[in-house]
Amino acid sequence: MNFSNLFLNKIGIDLGTANTLVFIPKKGIVINEPSVVAVDINDNKILAVGNEAKEMIGRTPETIVAHRPLKNGVIADYRVTEAMIRYFVNKVSSKIRFIRPDILISIPAGITSTERRAVIEAANNAGAKNAYVVKEPVLAAIGAGIPINNPSGNMIINIGGGTSEVAIISLGGVVAAHSARVGGDRFDNAIANYIKKRYGLAIGERTAEDIKKAIGGAMPQINEKYAEIRGRDLMGGLPKTVKISSNEVAEALQDELREVIDAIKKVLQETPPELSADVMDKGMVLSGGGALLRNLDQYIVQMTGVPCYVADDALLCVAKGTGIALDNLDLYKKTILLK
Repeated sequence: MNFSNLFLNKIGIDLGTANTLVFIPKKGIVINEPSVVAVDINDNKILAVGNEAKEMIGRTPETIVAHRPLKNGVIADYRVTEAMIRYFVNKVSSKIRFIRPDILISIPAGITSTERRAVIEAANNAGAKNAYVVKEPVLAAIGAGIPINNPSGNMIINIGGGTSEVAIISLGGVVAAHSARVGGDRFDNAIANYIKKRYGLAIGERTAEDIKKAIGGAMPQINEKYAEIRGRDLMGGLPKTVKISSNEVAEALQDELREVIDAIKKVLQETPPELSADVMDKGMVLSGGGALLRNLDQYIVQMTGVPCYVADDALLCVAKGTGIALDNLDLYKKTILLK
């Protein structure tokens, strides 16, 4: 991608457990890569970031480890996170190093003040002129087109790779929020474990994710879909193929989905009555990669009795939100930005 003719002074980063997206106003999303960093254990050197590092997973000598610097939506390794932020900033601004950009980064709602400072420090060390952090549900709501500065209650459910964040937002602030450590990664694990127990077949994370995308859903359906999976037979150790149905995948995901429902119920219980009435009127909005799981909106309606719908471009809501917030820094400085 050619950025050379761009006068770059604003960068939005959706720092996710599974993927990191970089947004530039007027250009849109310019980078969407896995949040993975490959490190050499011997001299603690960082070898690769993003796509290149993900390619190394499971295929490298023992001296090279592929790290995910964020675990369950929380920063597990500061040095590696900083290296990752710096890599993405440099990748975008390699043509125009001389402009120090304003960088806005999404952070989980449940983050501690120490972790928040660490993210800001990492962005400053990566070359930011000003670094801002905004809570992920707020950005998801902005990106989903919810008018968050209005004095009425809006509920967002953002299901990412590592966490599901549920929040009620009114007047630009989070009124009640709950974060559950369940997301796309846990969905994949649940599918892999189910297949291991039921069919004695070992499959990798990537295969589990492919099954989820191809036939995964939150509820059993009358018209089932099927997928063939190849894996290693746990008894004989040889390759084996089994056929799995979409209803089996739905069954495999029930425990994880129940945790998402618990988080939604907790937030609804903490919501002031006036705002609850708003949510009943307008419905809850689903965003994040997890929102793409088939029938998840219907499942939530069935379990809570509250209307629910999936945002447009659910996967990109947080990244789009960073772009809108950057375009309107003055408007949001007073309410949502933590500098």
